[in-house]
Parts: sequence; structure tokens; C-alpha cells
Amino acid sequence: MGDTLSQEEIDNLLKAFNDGDLNADDFSDTKEKQVKNYDFARPSKFSKDHLRTLEIIFENYGRLLSTNLPAYLRKNVQVEVVNAEANTYSEFANALSNPVILGVVNFAPLEGNIIIELSANLGFTIVDRMLGGGGAPLERNRDFTEIELIILERVLEVCTNLLVDPWESVVSIEPRLERIETNSQFAQFISPGEMTAIITMSVKIGSVEGLMNICIPYSCVEPVIDKLNTKYWYSSMKESDSGAYQEVIEDIIDYAKIPVKAMLGRSTISVNDYINIQIGDIIKLDTKVNDELEVYVGNIKKFTALPGATSDSYAVRVTSVIREEQ
Repeated sequence: MGDTLSQEEIDNLLKAFNDGDLNADDFSDTKEKQVKNYDFARPSKFSKDHLRTLEIIFENYGRLLSTNLPAYLRKNVQVEVVNAEANTYSEFANALSNPVILGVVNFAPLEGNIIIELSANLGFTIVDRMLGGGGAPLERNRDFTEIELIILERVLEVCTNLLVDPWESVVSIEPRLERIETNSQFAQFISPGEMTAIITMSVKIGSVEGLMNICIPYSCVEPVIDKLNTKYWYSSMKESDSGAYQEVIEDIIDYAKIPVKAMLGRSTISVNDYINIQIGDIIKLDTKVNDELEVYVGNIKKFTALPGATSDSYAVRVTSVIREEQ
């Protein structure tokens, strides 16, 4: 048997122990057990996979905000996810300052509400842009007026409606902005000990940068918590979505206006002649009457054509198409 020691090996081991060359602790099979701390006051209901999936969802949401908000603010908007973490609601509420913008969003058909928190400097920047200003925040914060809250409510309604598409792969929701709170003392919408997922997003409107926090209680997403994993999220993405987006993009492009110009010819004249030009003067071009004209789409030469007229308007008749390889 391989595990049986001979008498000579036993004698050598005993001699080594007596001489102090070996220590009995070196042969101990007992291993120290690793103990993991668990806080019963803050049970970890959101796993790392849940938080990672929420990051992916709100990265998509950030792209929608970056695309849609400039139409209302007439300013470049950049949105990106900074962090996603799990905290109790009391920690989230205690970190709020005054004044604050809290949008309470009904997350139907899921029970409960989620909260969209917008920093005050972003709120004043949005109001300034919507009222025709340059989008500069106030040097000193103050409470929002009723008119300002109405303006912010319209923008937050746009942000709320954009939540539908990012969550489509998890659950079909019909979010609705219920109200806006500006005082953190009235921010007790759920139990203080309730675990929540906090998704922090950086929002940059022009040169003004601030934070948007999305607070999602565990009780709200508990019915679909099993779907908040990356494997399910990727597997449930519909292949037809890309086709649907392609159709929408094609429809938008169909109505896009592009500049088209036909070049009659070119000429070079002196500044003195240009200043003194009068009605009826003739400018000699470098083309002949029967020459084909160059037609530009934007700054790209795409066609050749012959000049003419239709009804009471000038027109050209396309004679050839200039391919990209030409």
C-alpha cells in the first residue's frame, strides 16, 4: 500500500521530530474556514448580476436621453451611467439636499414607484434653456417656483416615457409621472429599511454637468427579479427590433431635406467688376450652351444634366448618374 510507511521511514520521522527539523503543525489537515460577514439590517437582495443588468438597461436609457432631450433643450446633451449600487432607502434619502427634484414614477404594471432624482443645477439649467436662456445654472440655489416646476414636469414626463424601450426585454411597462417633490423631508415614499438599487447617471447639458439618480426599490422589481440577469436579457432581445429601428430610420430619412444644386459654369472677375456689376451685364462662363451641367448633392457631384424649364420654373434633366467608383 502506497500510504503505509516502512519502519525505516517511521524512524527517520521520529528522529526529525526529536531534532526539531519538523513541526507537527506542518502536517495538520485542518484548514481555517473563511467567514463572510452578513449584515441582517441590510440584506443583499440585489446581486452583482442584477446591478450589471440594470447598468445595461440604463446605458440604453442614457442613449435615448442623449438623442431626445436636445430637441427640447436645443443644446447638446450627453448622458452616461456612472455607477449602480444597492443601498437602503434611508441612505439614499439622507444624501438628498435641498432643494431637490424628485420625480415619483408609477412603474405599472409593477407595484410601487421608482424615483428619478435630478440635481438642482441641472433643473435650473433646463428651465433657463426652455425659457430661451443660454442654459446657465444659478450661482446660489433657491426653491423652484410653480412655473419652473411645470416646465420641469414636462421634461420629466419625456424622461419617464423613454423608460419603456429599455425595459421592454424585461417587462412591458407603462410608466407615469405622478408628481414632483422638491423637499427631501417629504421623500419618504417607501420604508427606510427597504433595499433599493441606485443607478447614478452623469448628465451634461452644454457645459453644465450634474447627476441623475434612479432609485428602484426591491419590492417594485421583485416579480421580475429573475429576469434581471444578463443571460436572460440578451436571450430575450428581439431580432426584429433592429428591423423595426431600420424602418423608422428609413422613414425619417425619406423626409430629410438635402441641398441639390446645378452648376451652370464658373468665371473669374475682378473685385472692381464685381462691385460695379449692373442688371443686364453679361458674365462669360467656362461652359457652352450645349454642355452638360454638373449637379451636386451637398458637396458631392452625383449627376450630369441639361438645363431647361418646367412651367414657370428653371429645371434640369438628369442625363447620367455619377457612381461612387467613377
